[in-house]
Amino acid sequence: MNDDLAIGTYARLRSITGNEDLSILLLLAGAVVIAVALHAVAMMVLRRFIKRDSIASSILKRIGGPTRLAMVLLALVLALPVAEFNAEFAEVTRQLLKVGVVVLLGWSAAIAINATARRVARRHDIGVEDNLTARRIHTQINILRRTSLVGVFLLTLGTSLMIFPAVRSFGVSLFASAGVAGLVLGFAARPILTNLIAGMQIALTQPIRIDDVLIVEGEWGWVEEITTTYVVIRIWDQRRLIVPLSHFIEKPFENWTRESAAILGVVLWHLDYRAPIAEMRKKLEELLYANKLWDGKVANLQVVDSGVATITVRALMSARNSPTAWDLRCEIREQMLEWLRAEYPEALPRVRALIDESRPGAGRGAALEDVLSS
Repeated sequence: MNDDLAIGTYARLRSITGNEDLSILLLLAGAVVIAVALHAVAMMVLRRFIKRDSIASSILKRIGGPTRLAMVLLALVLALPVAEFNAEFAEVTRQLLKVGVVVLLGWSAAIAINATARRVARRHDIGVEDNLTARRIHTQINILRRTSLVGVFLLTLGTSLMIFPAVRSFGVSLFASAGVAGLVLGFAARPILTNLIAGMQIALTQPIRIDDVLIVEGEWGWVEEITTTYVVIRIWDQRRLIVPLSHFIEKPFENWTRESAAILGVVLWHLDYRAPIAEMRKKLEELLYANKLWDGKVANLQVVDSGVATITVRALMSARNSPTAWDLRCEIREQMLEWLRAEYPEALPRVRALIDESRPGAGRGAALEDVLSS
């Protein structure tokens, strides 16, 4: 029906102008004008039914250009067979126009995916203190967005190539055969598919999230970025550790912020047996109450080990996140040592030696090194 309408229109133009080239030009120009007009009407109607501040409105603003151009190319595809061009030239041109339409539609889909992801992510601020929900949503958005973009790219590429008969026949023969070529392609695509599947698993089960604190391969850092194939870990000294996605599915790792960013900090002191444990407990509480980094939840001091020369005293303290816990640990360690040195110097570790006064040179005035060497 479209072809009959186009043929009739072309015949009228030719009878009016009496010039074949001018008739073809007017036909193609008319197709372009009609396509632009239809696109404008469609966009106007959609805007009236879509809320101004909605995600759909944001998508509509961004895909206007690509969809308009796609409509123009589609109109040319429909009008081209009517024009009396060389058959081979017309077919090649039509195939290229079809490829253009497919590419523009794929581009529009990618724009829609990115716009949706940005809009949803903007509603959940990851910079707030209690950002567990925001990190979960950002992680899902990032992985699903990248996976969707890869899917759109592959679909666009495959559809564009299948427009050409030679490529289509090659693809059919390749899928029909289960020979060496299929095995080679499958083996080559295995790492990509493994990471894509791992990405979907991470998006659904979420063993890691954006801004999680992890220990991976002995390195401590934050999850900075999650792509379709790898994860970027920002290490505390500003280095970056690149880890394949499949690592987080197949190998163990530590996640310090899986349920909450709050964490316990540990400080150890190796002290003499004369250390005042009860006084240290009181001093620890005093130091923590005076420190703004402490979240007020956990404060505990215990003797956790005793060796030949020293005891090991451990203090537990809580903080709202791991960087804060690190700073709190360092400050409490320094302040406790200063207090012990000033108030209880006998609590600091020392070397004990038993001097046998019956041995030669072991009198009161003898140097310790002389006694030990005798």
